[in-house]
Amino acid sequence: MSEQSLDPASVAESELATARGVFRTVAFRDPVDRNEHLALVAGEPAGADDVLTRVHSECVTGDVFSALRCECGDQLSSALDTIADHGTGVLVYLRGHEGRGIGLVDKARTIALQDNSGLDTVDSATALGLPVDARDYGPAARVLRYLAVRSVRLLTNNPDKARALTARGVPVRSRVPLLAPARPENLGYLTAKRDRLGHDLPHLREPRV
Repeated sequence: MSEQSLDPASVAESELATARGVFRTVAFRDPVDRNEHLALVAGEPAGADDVLTRVHSECVTGDVFSALRCECGDQLSSALDTIADHGTGVLVYLRGHEGRGIGLVDKARTIALQDNSGLDTVDSATALGLPVDARDYGPAARVLRYLAVRSVRLLTNNPDKARALTARGVPVRSRVPLLAPARPENLGYLTAKRDRLGHDLPHLREPRV
């Protein structure tokens, strides 16, 4: 895997006042995927171990429009609250990850298949010849190294995400659950993530027999 570093010329930093307080923003253009991503930094994580960290995949429908069929918006809000309350931490917002990396148009196509044909989030992707998960966490690892974060406590229910960061040279000391409410609109999606993708979602009811 690539061990490239961020070019300082491709990074811009500023402050961002939010309802949760002031964050340091680190916008960067990744040298591998060429997307522009953003890290929100609370406190002073440089040189620290076990930094509370969320690596969040872009989801326009959930993050911006509060869609109920996924938990993305809930997780983004909860992660920001948790980091702000803790006082030190990093949220990395990865663009180009829409629909686990298939993009917004194909994501809409998979949703239509789910609604019209009863397929789940995995089978609706493969039915269209799309990958189930095409996300690359290299940009997150690169910005965490740029921020001199030594190791992280990762806000995620996804063991694969923790393994991907560790493989990229960012030690994940522990996973911190980030459980969003289960609703009628998202129960099928969450159940598929648990049963098909291996996410740890202990708050879900057992699947119907």
